[in-house]
Amino acid sequence: MIWRSAGSPPGIARPAAAVVASLMLIALTIGGAGPAAATASPLSECSPTAGVILAVDLGPWGGPLLRSCGSTPTTGYAQLNQGGWRTTGTEHDGPGFICRIAYSGYRHGAQYPMAAQQSCVQTPPASAYWAFWEAGPGQTSWTYSQSGAVGYHPAPGSISLWVFGATNLGGTAGSAVPKITPQSLRTAAAGTATATADGPTIVNAPPVSANVSVNHGSAWPTILVVVIAVLLATAGSVGVAWRRRAERS
Repeated sequence: MIWRSAGSPPGIARPAAAVVASLMLIALTIGGAGPAAATASPLSECSPTAGVILAVDLGPWGGPLLRSCGSTPTTGYAQLNQGGWRTTGTEHDGPGFICRIAYSGYRHGAQYPMAAQQSCVQTPPASAYWAFWEAGPGQTSWTYSQSGAVGYHPAPGSISLWVFGATNLGGTAGSAVPKITPQSLRTAAAGTATATADGPTIVNAPPVSANVSVNHGSAWPTILVVVIAVLLATAGSVGVAWRRRAERS
């Protein structure tokens, strides 16, 4: 089927079906686009030079410190949303501000703090929030992160630690200051749980599932392209019918 506008020279005539197919391909590309996701790994694959250890202390709710491993993620936020981990941001600050953390392999994926403790509407106060600590490759002490989960880009061999509680502005004092050393988290656990002399009990949190949401973008570009494709196909059919009637007359 050939379609061209009135007065168009034959050299620019194009098959309407090919145009429709091309536009549909664009629509599918737009609809399926999404960010690349980091993948979670068994804890044994994290070492002083490979992977990034993630640790989340659930002590305020009577839980252990959960420890997992990920391939080097693009950000700390990506690390907290892979392998069964999931976060919730605040309505005020968006998903990048970590308000709640959950691991699907612990207590059926319950998120902490619970809704009764923190509504996650406004920015949590400095007296009750998830403090983010980091230790680079080979480092034996913690650094209070000033960049947040989205702005942190961990290097292979790094450790990310999240502790809920209170801190001062510089992160040098308060209940959310870590009670465990980076070296204790680097030491592989012999079993499913390990008690540490300098802090909480460590429980390994292996990958549960590929738990990364993919942003498919707005549906409007896809809808617009499909509408244009339908209009072109309809115009092509009308043009052919009109030309055939003109040839018969």
